Amino acid sequence: MAMPLIREYLDKVTAHLETIFEEEQEHILAAARVMAEHIKRDEIVHIYGPGGHSGVAAMEIFSRAGGLACLNAILDGGTMLTNGGDRSMRVERLPGYGSIVMRTYGVKAGDLVILVNAYGINAALIDAALECKRLGATIIGVSSRQHAENTPLEHPARHPTKQNLHNLVDYHIDTKVPVGDALMSLEGVTQNTGAISSFASGFALHALEIATIDLLSREGIDPPIWRSGNAIGGDEWNKQFQERYKGKIAFL
Repeated sequence: MAMPLIREYLDKVTAHLETIFEEEQEHILAAARVMAEHIKRDEIVHIYGPGGHSGVAAMEIFSRAGGLACLNAILDGGTMLTNGGDRSMRVERLPGYGSIVMRTYGVKAGDLVILVNAYGINAALIDAALECKRLGATIIGVSSRQHAENTPLEHPARHPTKQNLHNLVDYHIDTKVPVGDALMSLEGVTQNTGAISSFASGFALHALEIATIDLLSREGIDPPIWRSGNAIGGDEWNKQFQERYKGKIAFL
């Protein structure tokens, strides 16, 4: 009986990703160009997802088969769901926290930082962006303009300055997550179900990686890409990156 609803959800998720593909190509390519330039200089690229499921988005492309080995995921425990859902929400709303995280993980002038967050408004996220700007780092933002622009300024999740991520970053990829996130309205059920934000963020980030790798390959550069450790020869292949980035990537 649930199959038609699941099919509806599948169709909505697919249509959402298709919209990101159609409307965000220019922004994905612009961000990929700057990312490729940093990788050509053998620099690491930081990625931080302040928020419970936004942290999962950062983990989605970190140390991942087929993913770039030079990504430094800032997996700060404060907003991780492993420490509790309510605690995660409280910390992501804590002014000043994101600034501390950026300094703790050594972000500096000239670095490239990807900030990924489903809604683009929380205090830890905005402070991370403001600190990156203060330090002189370049920022790629991955978030929803729609959600940010339609969230009231007085919402308790917001930074004291009421700013949105997409207004602060150098490059932005819009994940188009609607207010409330969940897509499905079921008869007799008070709240919507079927979230889209993890699919949207994951797709945008993988698209950014693929576009970056393509740009590098067109210049004759074979970029550092992880092989699955569960594939034949995976451990041997990945050892070169473990040695290369030891001491540069915190959670390697």
